[in-house]
Amino acid sequence: MKGDFLVGPHAVLEALRAGRRNIERIVLAREENDSGIAEIIRLAKLKGVPVKHEGRGRLDVLAKPFAHQGVLAEVGEAGYNDPFELVARIKATTPLPLLVLLDGIQDPQNLGAILRAGEAAGADCLFISKHRAVGLTPAVARASAGAVEYLPVAQVAGLAAYLTWLKQKGIWILGADPTASRSLYDVDLRVSLALVIGGEHRGLRPLVRQRCDLLASIPMRGRVASLNAAASASVFLFEIRRQRDHSNPR
Repeated sequence: MKGDFLVGPHAVLEALRAGRRNIERIVLAREENDSGIAEIIRLAKLKGVPVKHEGRGRLDVLAKPFAHQGVLAEVGEAGYNDPFELVARIKATTPLPLLVLLDGIQDPQNLGAILRAGEAAGADCLFISKHRAVGLTPAVARASAGAVEYLPVAQVAGLAAYLTWLKQKGIWILGADPTASRSLYDVDLRVSLALVIGGEHRGLRPLVRQRCDLLASIPMRGRVASLNAAASASVFLFEIRRQRDHSNPR
């Protein structure tokens, strides 16, 4: 995200709280003055981040097409974790890792929502495709409501090959597939787990499907055939969390 902006007080405040290192400066509208702005100024001063006051029109130009609410932060390029080192760190510190892998998510709103759900459900990290998929853009950061500052993200060039590597490391692969006959609620999820969510239009690609140990679906009772990627990810993630919180792990 080189030369890009985090837009809005919530995104900027969470970035400061999380200790994000690539905040180059914060720009505030001159007329904005409330407790949230005061906290942003306090944290920026504490962390040595320059603060500049501009007219609201200048912020409109910088933040376009997003609503800035009088606050934005200029940030450097997004920092992705190394996918192999990240798993090694998680396995060394977490009894039951929970990884989320996305097979070609292209909508920034979907990626942001999945980041938010993953962080809320206690996922350890999130992996996105390096090609033909959305990255950590300002729109994603905004949609994540601050979760992007807390949930580690890595890019993977070849997802199918990476899933094979995860299986060799003792990670069980669960694919979310609306056509699967097995219900999510009939699966024991108290294992080291990688949850794979397909893209908005094509779902899981054939080779990625083949790499999954099991495919499961969300039982539907209404007339809608399936949920979108972000909603499906949320249901899967919180069922995993429910099982782990209410049962003794194996």
